[in-house]
Amino acid sequence: MSVLRSIKLATLAAALVAAASASAQRASLAERVERLEAQTASQNNAQANMETLNRLNALQQEVASLRGLVEQLQNENAQLKQGNREQYVDLDSRLSRLEGGAGTAGAPAAPATSAAQPAATPENTPAAPVAETGAEPPRGVVADVANGAPAAADPAGERPMYDSAFQALRDGEYAEASRRFQAYLEAYPAGTLAPNAWYWLGESYYVTQNYDVALQAFQSLLQTFADSAKAPDALLKAGYCEFELGRSDVGEKTLRDVVARYPGSDAARLAQSRLRSLALDQR
Repeated sequence: MSVLRSIKLATLAAALVAAASASAQRASLAERVERLEAQTASQNNAQANMETLNRLNALQQEVASLRGLVEQLQNENAQLKQGNREQYVDLDSRLSRLEGGAGTAGAPAAPATSAAQPAATPENTPAAPVAETGAEPPRGVVADVANGAPAAADPAGERPMYDSAFQALRDGEYAEASRRFQAYLEAYPAGTLAPNAWYWLGESYYVTQNYDVALQAFQSLLQTFADSAKAPDALLKAGYCEFELGRSDVGEKTLRDVVARYPGSDAARLAQSRLRSLALDQR
């Protein structure tokens, strides 16, 4: 019996040892599985983070590329605007020389329709084409012109004085051009080139975004030289100024007036184009 009991105890002890060993192995295996799972999750997270970082880098590069493209387009647009202005000035000077039949090279001659026009007086000043704006005759741009001051005694100096102002405009020296055109108009308020001077004075302010003063200059031309060849363009630019000043209703009415007063002219075609754009924007 003693031997049998010893055998049983030995067997039981062996079973307990085996069970403990198996339990330890299972615990060890579970720990290993957990560690592997943790490592896999960490690797997955790291991979996901890397992918996210790569996407962010790609987006940043795309944004930087788009910004560069926008800047390039802005620069090209500015260059196109400058080129268009220079072409317009050059074309206008050529047309003015043809209209006047003579003149020095590089500057517009006086329009034929205004060559014999008398100085503006209360009796012979035509009604202002922009009267619908409700504006009083502009003051403060060149007071002598508004007051009907007599022309200077030296007509031979008119052309050089005008040419100097126009050259400053062509060179892009807009502030200097405006000063020279004002000086010309003070000296020759009824000169043969006065309508052109008024127009380019307005342009010198318009391109520098001084729309209120530009509008005064265009209106002065229209009120004093309503029959000038520059009148259609001046009325068109007066409408543009109204839009820039936030008076869209008045600007639209002025553009319609351009079409009605000067059918078939370049100014009328530009006014119609702007009106069509406005109609599309309002849809």
